[in-house]
Amino acid sequence: MKFYEYGDKSSPHIMLIHGAGRSYWLYLREARLLQNKYHVILPVIDGHGEEGNVPYISTEKIVDQLIEYIDKNCDGKLFAVSGVSLGGQITIELLSRRRDIAKKAIVESGLCIPQPFLSKFSIFVVKLCGKWMFSKSFGKWALKRLPKRMQYPKEIAELYLRDTTSMKIENLIQILDTYYQYKLKESLKDSQADTIYWYGSKEMKCIKQSSKLFQSYMEKCKIVELKGYYHSEISDYHPEEWVEKAEEFFNH
Repeated sequence: MKFYEYGDKSSPHIMLIHGAGRSYWLYLREARLLQNKYHVILPVIDGHGEEGNVPYISTEKIVDQLIEYIDKNCDGKLFAVSGVSLGGQITIELLSRRRDIAKKAIVESGLCIPQPFLSKFSIFVVKLCGKWMFSKSFGKWALKRLPKRMQYPKEIAELYLRDTTSMKIENLIQILDTYYQYKLKESLKDSQADTIYWYGSKEMKCIKQSSKLFQSYMEKCKIVELKGYYHSEISDYHPEEWVEKAEEFFNH
């Protein structure tokens, strides 16, 4: 697993974990805005980006690697951890493993209620249309179709096209299979992290339900609905707003 780092390593450690089909660059702009105050760590999840040839095994396997990094480079603890979508699920699993792994945690749209139908449907679509969906021509078309408020700057758009078009179908199928089967662990109830769960008001019902279930496991958890936002929109397309909300939470 590859890690990008920004800021002084002696500053409080923050780890930001991207979602499926993305890479470290999803949080690149947030990292640049935060690097004067924090040591910001952006992992590249197996099967994504420059790690595209590495087989994706499971959420749990990813967390094994993250903990190894945290123990080696951050004295076993983070000030804060955040993740979106698949990264949100990974954040939840990280909190389940060690009660004091992070002082603060932002879970954005982390699914934690199994969805067998969505798993089967998504895998069927990927098997049928995956090569076309992850082609450069489709990627360029998709970027142009996004509304103005969800446009990437040129640097991020180029990284998006580079990495999404190199994703292996077998990795994506494994990601979907494990993502839609994930269940909360009882050990999550021991977490000491002060946590906030963000989700967009235009997301699927199962994400909204996941926020409530996650909150029921946590001693300290606030749910925030982002009005008018789609899945992963704030982290993916509105880095300044993400940082503003995150710092308000960090400083609370």
